[in-house]
Amino acid sequence: MRELAVLTFVTLDGVMQAPKMPEEDTSGEFDGGGWADPYWDDVMEMVGKEAMAVPYDVLFGRRTYDVFAAHAAGDHPMHNFNKIVATSEPETLSWNNSTAITGDIAAEVAQLKQQDGLLLQVHGSCQLVQTLLSHDLVDELRLWTFPVVLGAGKRLFGSGATPANFELVKTDSTSNGVVMGIYRRKS
Repeated sequence: MRELAVLTFVTLDGVMQAPKMPEEDTSGEFDGGGWADPYWDDVMEMVGKEAMAVPYDVLFGRRTYDVFAAHAAGDHPMHNFNKIVATSEPETLSWNNSTAITGDIAAEVAQLKQQDGLLLQVHGSCQLVQTLLSHDLVDELRLWTFPVVLGAGKRLFGSGATPANFELVKTDSTSNGVVMGIYRRKS
């Protein structure tokens, strides 16, 4: 059986939308994109050490897949990862090692979790994360909380999240105030 971990960057008020670039996701008239950029280098060093050091397969929502694919130049490590993409347009996946899941995404992910294989790690992908949380498919949350309040934007936990208890298994922080918390789902 495979486990599923969500890796995401959030503000103090829970916004996960468009952390790196202003144009990354402007849906809902969001104009706060790029809020994580001033903290990026320190955070990415920690992310590499804490969440990307062991092999895993990436599970993406379509919008996040497109952002990553467009910016993964040269010898980017994700070129070699297996990428599983929740999409209604499977024929348009062009990044190598990409596989589509369509239809009932929660059922498809539940089936993936029943298989043998590497950890499934979700990067960003707010809509997908909402689906996974509402169907109780998340085993671990890998959160980097930034000392920023935006007031608006897509939030990590929406109204459909299933009540759950998590245990803090690891914490750390960067010198510029970003706090990492890794939480495991309690049985």
